[in-house]
Amino acid sequence: MQSSTIRRWSGVHTWTSLICTLFLLMLALTGLPLIFHHELEHLLGEAPELREMAPDTPHPGLQQLVEAAQRHRPGEMVQYLGFEKDEPNGVVAITAATAGTEPNSSHTFMLDARTGEPVAMPAANGGVLMFILRLHVDLFAGMPGKLLLAFMGVLFVVAVVSGVVLYSPFMRRLKFAEVRHQRATRTRWLDLHNLIGIVTLTWALVVGITGVVSACADLLISAWRQDALSALVEPYRNAPQLTERAPADNVLKIAAEALPGMQADFIAFPGTRFSSEHHYTVFMVGSRHLTAHLWTPVLIDARTLEVTAVAQRPWYMDALAMSQPLHFGDYGGRPMQLLWAALDILTIIVLASGLYLWWVRQRRSAGQRSTEEVAA
Repeated sequence: MQSSTIRRWSGVHTWTSLICTLFLLMLALTGLPLIFHHELEHLLGEAPELREMAPDTPHPGLQQLVEAAQRHRPGEMVQYLGFEKDEPNGVVAITAATAGTEPNSSHTFMLDARTGEPVAMPAANGGVLMFILRLHVDLFAGMPGKLLLAFMGVLFVVAVVSGVVLYSPFMRRLKFAEVRHQRATRTRWLDLHNLIGIVTLTWALVVGITGVVSACADLLISAWRQDALSALVEPYRNAPQLTERAPADNVLKIAAEALPGMQADFIAFPGTRFSSEHHYTVFMVGSRHLTAHLWTPVLIDARTLEVTAVAQRPWYMDALAMSQPLHFGDYGGRPMQLLWAALDILTIIVLASGLYLWWVRQRRSAGQRSTEEVAA
């Protein structure tokens, strides 16, 4: 590789790294506890706790749970009901002042599916983990914060790729994984920086790309609503406003009959951003580990309870559904969590050592300029 080409790639790597490093350090530090969010919820007392009851305790109908949620939050509407795989007796309810209220202004709690009793979920409503999550996702700045972090993610991917390009000619002079301990401190850190960077290469690209996709979630959901969903609800364009809707008791059974072998992940109620003004939308998922994050929406007329459409997933919604759990290592249980945590810590070392190497080089350059000025 020609020296001029190396200089150009070195410039790309230096400046993309410098611009995004402080943001990436924040993301890596906040991402570490989020890998173990389930465990930390219990440790911090932010996990919902259901009381012990007889195994054969009967469950009320779904509409009774909707009404229980509305009693718990008077004046609010149920936006979503979600179904926890780890807690079969719990149903997560999300309510807000209006169906279209944005997510950060909604309130989340759990309903005991056997009694309808509300159970607090501190982690979803301002607890320590929610603070960390908001900082990680949008810097408490909403859409501008998400777009800024998406841009930083793109710069990070460019920095990783340019680092790989520079690594190849650099390693022609050294054995793989060699660290020159007999050389100066800066040289040792440069070798470690390059070694750890190449070891974490694949993970860094995966986390960087999935982070960009996740940061663009609102844009992807908006595109889905305007593209796929709007086409499915076209027959309702001139329909009168929905004033009464059928009870929700049978929507899960209806969706299961439409997609045998799949199970409900959550229900989006009429007027929410995952549904239309005239439908209950049940998001079904597969039973296997990989398909458990891929949503297939079943649109059910909220007045007649007829299935009006089973939506095909656009590729970008599949990318979004798979990116979010992959970003936090939610696919492989405890072994993957530990692997993700180890790679996250190594990435923090790469980022910090990159800042150190740049600072030392700047000091050296400043010292050389001072010497030249004195000599002149």
